[in-house]
Amino acid sequence: MFSRKVLKELLEATTRHPGGLLVLEENKPKLVILDYLSYQKMTMGKLNLLPQQFAGTGPKILVTGGAGYIGSHAARHLIAQGCSVVTLDNLSTGKKEFAQGKFIKGDLADRELLDEIFTAEKIDAVMHFAASIEVEESVHDPGKYYRNNVFAGLNLLEAMAKHGVKRIVFSSTCTVYDERAASPLAEDAPLNPTSPYAETKLVFEHMLFWYAQACALQSVTLRYFNAAGASMDGSLGYAGENPTHLIPNILNVALGKKEVLTVFGNDFQTHDGTTIRDFVHVEDLAAAHYLALDYLLSARDTKPIVEVFNVGTGQGHSVLEIINEACDRTGHMIRFEVGPRRAGDRERVVADPSKISKVLGFVPKYSDIATIIDSAWRWHKAYFK
Repeated sequence: MFSRKVLKELLEATTRHPGGLLVLEENKPKLVILDYLSYQKMTMGKLNLLPQQFAGTGPKILVTGGAGYIGSHAARHLIAQGCSVVTLDNLSTGKKEFAQGKFIKGDLADRELLDEIFTAEKIDAVMHFAASIEVEESVHDPGKYYRNNVFAGLNLLEAMAKHGVKRIVFSSTCTVYDERAASPLAEDAPLNPTSPYAETKLVFEHMLFWYAQACALQSVTLRYFNAAGASMDGSLGYAGENPTHLIPNILNVALGKKEVLTVFGNDFQTHDGTTIRDFVHVEDLAAAHYLALDYLLSARDTKPIVEVFNVGTGQGHSVLEIINEACDRTGHMIRFEVGPRRAGDRERVVADPSKISKVLGFVPKYSDIATIIDSAWRWHKAYFK
């Protein structure tokens, strides 16, 4: 029996985390607490997860790049939903301490390693996050992006085909859309990548289509808008030392790690002259990946599935709005200066999330920008102190 003190703390925790919570020890589930409605949903849902499957006997998912920012959040969400996770990461940018489930250090370029993993682990599906992701770097070093995002991705698809693994959820990007396409962007908006990063993501999307025709591969591609925030318990977050993303850069100024923030242009045709973006919380992204996996695992036949969904909130926030909100949330003034526009910077990039809402039932839980910044600030202060 639990003591009264422990019961009181557990009740308080479930109040803070509606639906229940999972206690991990060394990245392995130790204790699960659910409210009754969540229990019913889990035991009667599409994946038919039973209580004992919280011990990791549910579907086994290979998470490539799972020690990175988004991959680690998605992997932990999978474990919380009863899945068994194998994390593969070469740690070029990921952190070993972020890896969830069983961790294997390795690279998708290593075909022999992939064969060993698929043979030994009996993988049911793949979530593919492993990629190089910096737009500016890709322009200066396109070869790195074709090697990591295309050729290594081809190795993954070949290994999946060889070992009969038919399901994959792919981490893509909204930068595949044409710069001239009007926001909000739907999945059928014109495509025209303007960087090697975006081009290589789109190439892999095309590869998924053709592997569907050749091997009956079933895939869901998620085109992210601006991933932001950190886990609500403060244990995972963005760990890049030299971020190119707006919110981590702002928080570096608030923390005193950076003297001034550069705002790239203030003469756009927006209400305050700065660009507008759609920010989606990283925990909502993780939830979207699980819904995509559920969709694939619930398919009743083996016909090819090639689905694409935007993952965003449908709400846009300007750079100056984010800066002002960060001042309020952190209690620090954010010094900034206006610089020239960056080549290719789009005026407004906002998702039309109606398809993912209708088909997968995705509803962002943490769409409020204050919540996004609060979670990122809590993480940032602790990690970069």
